[in-house]
This record gives sequence, structure tokens and C-alpha cells, in this order.
Amino acid sequence: MEFAESLGQLAAKVHDLKDGIETEEATKNAFIMPFIGQVLGYDVFNPNEVIPEFTADVGVKKGEKIDYALVQDGQVQILIECKKIGQPLSLENASQLYRYFACTKARIGVLTNGQVWNFYMDIDEPNKMDSKPFLVLDLLDIDDTVLPALQKLTKPAFDLDSIASSAEELKYVGALKRAVAAEFAEPTDEFVKLLAGHVYDGSFYASVMDKFRPLVAKAIKQFLSDQVNDRLKTALGADDIRIVSASDAEGENPEDAEDSSSEDDADDGIVTTEEEIAAYRIVKAIACSDVDPARITMRDAKSYCSIFLDDNNRKPICRLFFNTRQKYLGLFDENKNCTREPIENLNDIYRYADPIRDEVRRLMAKD
Repeated sequence: MEFAESLGQLAAKVHDLKDGIETEEATKNAFIMPFIGQVLGYDVFNPNEVIPEFTADVGVKKGEKIDYALVQDGQVQILIECKKIGQPLSLENASQLYRYFACTKARIGVLTNGQVWNFYMDIDEPNKMDSKPFLVLDLLDIDDTVLPALQKLTKPAFDLDSIASSAEELKYVGALKRAVAAEFAEPTDEFVKLLAGHVYDGSFYASVMDKFRPLVAKAIKQFLSDQVNDRLKTALGADDIRIVSASDAEGENPEDAEDSSSEDDADDGIVTTEEEIAAYRIVKAIACSDVDPARITMRDAKSYCSIFLDDNNRKPICRLFFNTRQKYLGLFDENKNCTREPIENLNDIYRYADPIRDEVRRLMAKD
């Protein structure tokens, strides 16, 4: 099975089962052993590759165990300390990982709760595990940029030298990205002052901070939305696609605007994906047998994308419900009732070419 496919399947399993896992042992069985076997490519039933309850004498800590040791060419290379799913990952609660890292030849230490995987090396000081990970993988929010480095840690492609050479950059770039994400999600006072200082010359009293904090948050979200839209337009010629905001939704049919108007800050979290764009292009290709494709447009809201004739919310052709693991194509009948049809991949949309064309013809007949 392909690396990315294995990772995706395990991520789906974590999403579906995490709420029912109540112990560390259950976490190991459900998520951690499958990750070691399916993603990293080790034989979890071969003690020459995966050693559970690995024991080494560490100073006065005789017989202390670490959950798993992964072996390459007879040498322990990766140490894994496990916590229960949902439990915060803190090195203060995983002192064994520190000690074992120092007394074995392993260069990779891993702290995980089955969902989040923190990978450590000795970048700052030789033979002493860093306090901050060089790579963080969250199976419920996978950062695709870390996957090439993760693949180098798999058994078939294990490349410690390559990982070591890029670990420092991975560590600091990853930490900076997480810091930026935290600031964007909830701006700190320092960040608010940094940005507001460019447009405000007065003193930053508490009342001024209270005024600018939501303005900074709103400006960030609008900037990100603009960047996404600009890139889509540049890359895909998507001048017929737009994001639905609260102001856009005002005065529209409530059914079509229900998602965007339900939020206090409507553009929060609305990102048009390449998959949605590709699906839109398929619908456009299907409809072009009956209408000029320039008349087919798409608007993205938080729960779904709507595809319209003439960018008119009273002329919906279909909807794309792609924001959950199971994707649906929403089809309209003559009474404007929307039925969700499950699809496994984008090619499944072609199976519904006839009802899509039927709806286009109904809308055209009303012109």
C-alpha cells in the first residue's frame, strides 16, 4: 500500500474511533501499532524489528521500560513513548524517553498519543534529546509539508543522515508555522500592538487593545481569504468562483445562504480546495452540452459549494458537500429539493450527468 494511502486510512480510523478509546493500551492497539506497521513499515510481530516494553539499565533506574524500540540492521534507531489518545504530550511526563535517548544509540525519540506524533533529535546538544520536536504530525490535521521527512523515517526508506541534515530547518520552520497559526487564531497583545502600530500612533491602553484585537483578527482572516482567492484565480483562471461572506449572503435565498450567515464571522474557515475546483470543472463540462459554460459559476460557503446558472442564487444547479470524509453531490429536483448522493471520487460525478443536465434545462426554460 502507498505511504500516503496508509497514512490517510489511519487518519480516518483515528477520526472515527478516538472518542471510544479510554486507555493507553487501547490507544496502542488501535492507533500506535498500526502506525508502526502500516505507515512506518515495520513488522510489529517481529521482535527483531519492533521491541515492545524495551528495557535498558539507565543509571539508578534499573529495569525501566519504554513502550517500543524500532530496530534497523540490529541497531535500535527509534524509541517511542506512548500516552492515551487525547492526553496532552509533555516531556515532563515522559522522562524515560530522555534517559533512554542518552543511553542508547537511537537518534530519534517519539512521543505520541496516537493522534499527535512528536519526533525529537539531538540538534541542540549531541546525545541529549531536544526539548522541542523537529517534526510534528497530527493525524487529524496533516501538514503535507512534513510528509517527505516522515517518509525518510519509514523502514524501506530509512535515511538518518538526510533527516539529521534537515532536522534543524524542519524544527524551526515547523515551530514558526505553529506560532503563526496560534497568532492568527487568537492574536496576542504583542502581535496586536505590532500590527496596530502601523496604523495607530497613540498609546495602547486597555481600551485601545480591546478595540484593535477583533480588528486585527478580522484583517488577518480577510487577508488569508483574499490570498486564497487570488491564487485560485491565477492558477486556475477561476474568475467565476467566489467565497460567500456575510455581506454576500444578505438578501439571498436563506436556503442558499444558511451556512455563511450563521457565523458571527462568516469568512472564517472557508477555503476552496483544489478538489472542489476540479469537481466544479466536471459539472461545467457536463453542463456545456446545454449552456454556454461561461454562465456556470460557483460560490463557496462553509458547509458546501453551490454551482449556479448565471451566478444567481435562485438558479442552483447542484451542490458539493466535500467538507467531511464522505463526500456528497447535492442534486435538485423540479421542486428545488436537494438530495445528497454519496460519491467516492470525482469521477463518480459523471454518473449523475443526466440529472445535472436536466436541472440546467429546467433553469434555461425559465429564462
